[in-house]
Amino acid sequence: MEALVLSPLELAYCAVALLFAYGLRGSTGFGGALGMTMLVVVIPIKVMVPAWTLLSIASSLAILGHDRKHIAWRDVLPFLPWCMLGIAIGLYVFTTLDARTLAQLLGVVVFVYSAHALWSSFRPAGGWELPERLVVPLNGVAAGATGTVFGTMASIFFVMYLNARKLAKSAFRATMSAMLLSLAVVRGIGYWVVGEFTRDALLVFAAAFPVMLVGIYAGNRIHLAISELTFKRVVGATLLACSVPLLLK
Repeated sequence: MEALVLSPLELAYCAVALLFAYGLRGSTGFGGALGMTMLVVVIPIKVMVPAWTLLSIASSLAILGHDRKHIAWRDVLPFLPWCMLGIAIGLYVFTTLDARTLAQLLGVVVFVYSAHALWSSFRPAGGWELPERLVVPLNGVAAGATGTVFGTMASIFFVMYLNARKLAKSAFRATMSAMLLSLAVVRGIGYWVVGEFTRDALLVFAAAFPVMLVGIYAGNRIHLAISELTFKRVVGATLLACSVPLLLK
């Protein structure tokens, strides 16, 4: 496998993508899917996914802070076994498929998700929901598998699950961070076992880590001037645009 080499323009693009993504995550709790999708346009997905896992662990620890006392462990524990099953499925898919196929598959997932997010932002709240007995197993397996294959997007299923649990705002944010951290740690162990933490992946993490910290620091101190609805539409449109080069790989 050839060493990863990026041009000055590509390095600048990656820095902007990281600052944007972690600025959003620091200020709103969202940003992983956007940053990952922007970066795999120039960095191979087989390199980026393990590196993004290490960034997820570091950023989750940075964000949790004193909010850890609000974690609703009673709602986390039943979810974990199903999530572990999803991680096992995701590791098999990640190690079996080549980088080009994974990038195209990510493009399809991001395209469908972003199109749905944009469509939902123009419709009234409410709609179809999973039966209660299916919320935990389906969302757990889907979160574990999706997060392991793509290094992101698991938060979609976490949100669906936590919304069904009707947690208070502080508990929701803290529990979401704890679940993302747990998923990242377990899938990180899985990547290590199957030998996916390559030299390039570790170098990408080391280079991205300080930029990620700056993004979170800025995000924690900056409140978005746009409304939540406008924000959702901007993110959806950006994701939709990012899915195009992935589909064309």
